[in-house]
Amino acid sequence: MLKLITEKLASLPIDRIQPVDDEMGEAAILLVLVNDPEDPRIILTKRAEHMNSHRGEVAFPGGKWDEGDTDLLMTALRETEEEIGLPSECVEVIASLPVYFTRYNMRVKPYVGLISEGLVLKANPDELDAVFDVPLRYFLDPSNLTVDHFTGADYSLRMPCYIYQGYRIWGFSLVVLADFLNLTLNAGIKLHYPDRENLRPDIN
Repeated sequence: MLKLITEKLASLPIDRIQPVDDEMGEAAILLVLVNDPEDPRIILTKRAEHMNSHRGEVAFPGGKWDEGDTDLLMTALRETEEEIGLPSECVEVIASLPVYFTRYNMRVKPYVGLISEGLVLKANPDELDAVFDVPLRYFLDPSNLTVDHFTGADYSLRMPCYIYQGYRIWGFSLVVLADFLNLTLNAGIKLHYPDRENLRPDIN
């Protein structure tokens, strides 16, 4: 499985792009894969309940671009180390994915990286409640994709999600994950939104 992923990503460049100088905001995330050829896993986080935005949501490690970052890859690596204690030198960055636009019009650049088995990761309590990993094979089982009800300040909708050990993987993170698995493993994941025709973030 991991071999197929790396082969599919081999043609994608590692874009060390600069943020666009406008008011939309820029962020970068890291899709961290545990380098286990037999059972590769992906690292996810649960944002802290005390955060002002996206509290309690499952997300990829990453965050907003900072003026001290040379490019968006540095943003992804720096934020990942701050959030889960993963040093950048322990990450083999193998590809970058197209830029996504969130429904709040923030640009998000995803990168893909490999890490060795056995690294100790720890959630930064200032930002996260948990860091955990999920076997990729879990997402390839169609029976694990379900629909649940989600509410927020400006929405109350049934939306697709995976529920893994009590963690609900949905929204923006689910879209990025599904696109990644469809691209690399031909997963055929189709996200159905019962209450709306489509809530997918735009992709550049």
